[in-house]
Parts: sequence; structure tokens; C-alpha cells
Amino acid sequence: MTAVSRNTVDLSAYPDLVVIYLGLRVKSLRGLARMLSLGSEIQKAVDAKPDGLLRHEPFYFSIFPLHGGMRQYWRDFDSLEKWAKALPHQKWWVDFLKDAGGVGFWHETYFMNGRMEAVYDDMPDALGFTSFAPVVEARGPMFSARARAGR
Repeated sequence: MTAVSRNTVDLSAYPDLVVIYLGLRVKSLRGLARMLSLGSEIQKAVDAKPDGLLRHEPFYFSIFPLHGGMRQYWRDFDSLEKWAKALPHQKWWVDFLKDAGGVGFWHETYFMNGRMEAVYDDMPDALGFTSFAPVVEARGPMFSARARAGR
């Protein structure tokens, strides 16, 4: 019998760490093409090593329905927000809000100070926070991640 190697981490050097989970759920054949296209674009953006991105990890939630996503670790919210408001992310987001392209999208963001925020766009079923908390429209003050996180 071998004892379990049990470790933890010292996050004291990352007082403003932000962890964000993002997902795409394919809702149609068109959505499969959209997911594959976005996947390669996201990888290119990650390969460019945006300032503040500490780690990017892609994964699949389910095969049927096809539901993939990623987890990212950011040094701080300002770095994440700066990247999100710049190209290519800005274009992806504007294009998605015009036409989801057969996919549902969501993200949940967790902050070291204990705050959390999330958005769910065209998701067909309850997921994450929507499975237990009241759902409100992401309009007005609830539109931006900064406002939802109380920043």
C-alpha cells in the first residue's frame, strides 16, 4: 500500500487571482462548425500569451449533447477584462450576440475575494448557478461582468 501524496498551493503571490470557466454547448449541426471554428481561434489567442493569463485548460463536459469548455486562470480581473475588450475577443463577442450560430455559451467567474459572476446565453437547460439561483436578464446593470461582480 502506498500513501497518497497530498499537496496544496500557496496562492499568496496571487491576491487578485480570477478563475473563469467557459463553455459552448452545440445545439445544431451549424453549432458544431461554430464550436470547431471558435476552438481554433481561441487556441491562437491563447498561444499569443495575453498579459495576465496564467493558465488555459480545455476540456469536454459531455459528448451528447456536445458540450466543451475551458478553465482559465488570470492574474487579476483587470487583465481578463482588458483582453475581453480587445480583438479578437471583442469581435467574437459582438458576432455571437448577433447570431449564436447554433451554440449556447456560458461563463462563471470566481474571484479570490469570494465574489462570483456568470452569464448564460442561449443555454437550453439549467446549468451551474442557474440550476439553483433565480435567473434574471443580463441587461442594464447586469450586462457587464464588472457590474455583476460588484467591481
